Amino acid sequence: MPPPAPDAHGPRVAGLGEAGLLARLLPLLPAGPAALLGPGDDAALVAAPDARVVATTDVLVEGRDFRRDWSGGADVGWKAAAQNLADVAAMGAVPTGLLVALAVPQDLPAAWAEDLARGLAACCARAGTGVVGGDLSAASEVVVAVTALGDLQGRPPVRRDGARAGDVLALAGPVGRSAAGLDLLLAGREDLAPDLVAAHRRPTPPLEAGPAAARAGASAMLDVSDGLGQDLGRLAAASGVHVDVDDAAVRQLAADLLPAAGGLAGERGGPGLARRWVLAGGEDHALVAAFPASASPPAPFRRLGRVVPARTDRPALTVGGAADAVLGGWDHFA
Repeated sequence: MPPPAPDAHGPRVAGLGEAGLLARLLPLLPAGPAALLGPGDDAALVAAPDARVVATTDVLVEGRDFRRDWSGGADVGWKAAAQNLADVAAMGAVPTGLLVALAVPQDLPAAWAEDLARGLAACCARAGTGVVGGDLSAASEVVVAVTALGDLQGRPPVRRDGARAGDVLALAGPVGRSAAGLDLLLAGREDLAPDLVAAHRRPTPPLEAGPAAARAGASAMLDVSDGLGQDLGRLAAASGVHVDVDDAAVRQLAADLLPAAGGLAGERGGPGLARRWVLAGGEDHALVAAFPASASPPAPFRRLGRVVPARTDRPALTVGGAADAVLGGWDHFA
């Protein structure tokens, strides 16, 4: 579907030029407390007290990762920041700054780009960080590429390959809400559950839970970006273990979605659809972590399952001890 027609009254980015657009965007983007030198020079300078830097990058492409008729500029800016900040948190780190590369069509209303900057700034403010630099270019569609930097504060990184048999699996943050919101948008029924549509447009990862898990001794952790089933499979493969999710936990997570999206679920399969949202839906950016049995998962983590030894006669990921047909998730090339 083509993007909505631009407002006839606002200036386009082509009319402003690069310097003019930057003059509008930069005042909207605070650099954050870790920035020693922010936007305006050839490169930024960011404090690294730990002497190590966590770095991650993600890209949002119009028509593939978002639609302008569904999401405003502020929504896209928020999502671009949130998905990168979640990756920093999943390593047990705190964010120190974002680098943002933005490519846009020449006829894009400048107001849309300004809203994107406001969305970036709002999500960064929630995390106590900011945008330290970036780049602008032209493209046939909107492309937002963000690189996030983080600080481990002296702790070892929490990798996805550290889970061991006997560990407890725990989840922080929501799963399934963004997928439910996307299905509502696809069905043209956003009126049924505006809060779930908002969760799709602006996910709210539990950023503080990542460092808390690291302090509590988490053995492995990752951001649930592509679906709980798919990302748990990645943790199991990296760690060389088997992961078994509690069926009761999945049923509760699905039940939590039904009051808001029960109308659509009732039309399309009821609890089975909600279960698919939980196990295969992505973009909530919850955190899933493994903790040794001797450790206590901190709030807001709640038990999700267990880690057991890998065996060749069963899949690496099960629900209630059995294979589940809806396990899966997002793949850009599928």
